[in-house]
Amino acid sequence: MFSEAIVRTPCRAMVNGLSSAGLGVPDYATALGQHREYTRALQACGLKVTVLPPDEAFPDSTFVEDAALLTPRCAVITRPGAVSRRQETVSMRGAVNSLYDKVEHIAAPGTLEGGDVLMVEEHFFIGLSGRTNIEGARQLIAILEEYGMTGSVIGLEEVLHLKTGVSYLENGHLLACGEFTGVRDFQQFQILEVAPDEAYAANSLWLNGAVLVPAGYPRSSAMIADAGYEVLEVDVSEFRKLDGGLSCLSLRF
Repeated sequence: MFSEAIVRTPCRAMVNGLSSAGLGVPDYATALGQHREYTRALQACGLKVTVLPPDEAFPDSTFVEDAALLTPRCAVITRPGAVSRRQETVSMRGAVNSLYDKVEHIAAPGTLEGGDVLMVEEHFFIGLSGRTNIEGARQLIAILEEYGMTGSVIGLEEVLHLKTGVSYLENGHLLACGEFTGVRDFQQFQILEVAPDEAYAANSLWLNGAVLVPAGYPRSSAMIADAGYEVLEVDVSEFRKLDGGLSCLSLRF
């Protein structure tokens, strides 16, 4: 269960954020409204939300999940693989230090982004991607083991981050799309397979029994509801233009 979350208000510079989606430039005013609705959805799931101010120095800084990993026993400040995002961790460090007594760090030459880390109870699957390298994964696994947790790596071929294509919904259900439906390590779960034309919905977010699902993916929403979860649809279309999804926009703990 989660009790708190951290989000950061989008900055005007988000229109210059990193993107491979080919969906155009996000509309800032629309993104602000969507971010407010996202924050309300977190609150509706029982979370106390800390809202950090916009940071115009970093266009992608609203995607706070990549700058830190918050576990039940420690926090980890990451080292993003995207060079333009690397200093986002500086301001995130202050917010995390106020909430955790135990704060660890990923060091060079390791790179790690939180979007590549999938928590399943006390085990963490770490995606090896263009943003997270084997040294970053090795460091994270060593940190996790120090605190009595475990980690393992998953190779990526088609998507930006691990959680672009897979989400854990608790109760043994794993939402997955594309390359992840056949991953051996995931066969221990009951896989809810997302159709290729609704692939964006694979990044959904379990919060205290409810699941936040991006708006506009009716078959995925119905599948998740049929599995026994309350579904809350949230429109994050402007963040999709920057390769971001529901999990990217918050740190939950």
